Formats: sequence, structure tokens, C-alpha cells
Amino acid sequence: MKIEKKTYRNGPFKDFIAQGTQVGNVLYMAGQVGISESGIVPADIAEQTAIAYSNMKQVLSQFGADMGNIVDETFFVTDMSELMENVDAVYEERESAYGSMPEVSQTVVQVVALVQPELKIEIKCIAHL
Repeated sequence: MKIEKKTYRNGPFKDFIAQGTQVGNVLYMAGQVGISESGIVPADIAEQTAIAYSNMKQVLSQFGADMGNIVDETFFVTDMSELMENVDAVYEERESAYGSMPEVSQTVVQVVALVQPELKIEIKCIAHL
């Protein structure tokens, strides 16, 4: 049985990766990183977080959704101690992106590396549409 899917592809890897895939009323979003549209990657993990959330909003909008539709998110970080040193600033960006304290489940995982060496955080989420 074939599953009906709707996908959105954008960015430098659009030939390989869908930024979002909708199956029924669930949106599975690929991890978003802190690379601005102009290709800039700030050194600060909180600034990268803000850009990742901005990128998430752009993908969500393609499915008629917003941050309020997110039910689960995963942070992938390259250095847990750096996250903890900057936790207030990172979570301030998170709360700002949602507009309030988000009511979502969250997992934080440390990884060896992300797609580019200067990236410190990647955020993946699932949204209910």
C-alpha cells in the first residue's frame, strides 16, 4: 500500500533532502540548522538556534502551520557543555520562537558533528497539522 505524502524541498540539498514531509495530519521536519539564507553561520550557539527556528518557521508555513503545531522536537548539539554554558540564551531564543514557553516534548542529544564543522546545533521536529 502506497502512503500519500506531500513534501517541501528547499535549500542547497533540495535534490537530496525534503525539508518537510506530510503524511496525513503529521509533518516530519528535517533538522534545521543555524545557516542564514545568505550562508552565514554565526559562532554563537544561541544565534544559531535563532536562525534554526527561523528556518523551521519557513518550512512550517509551506504546510499552513506555525510553531504552535509542533508537538515534539530534538536538539542535536556538538558540545553539551557549550549548550549548558549558554542554556539561558539558547532557551530564550526557543521561547521567543514559540512566543511563550512551548508545550512540546524535547530531547537533547550530543553528536560528534553536524553537516558543517562550524555548526553547533540542529533542531528536528514533528508537528500535528
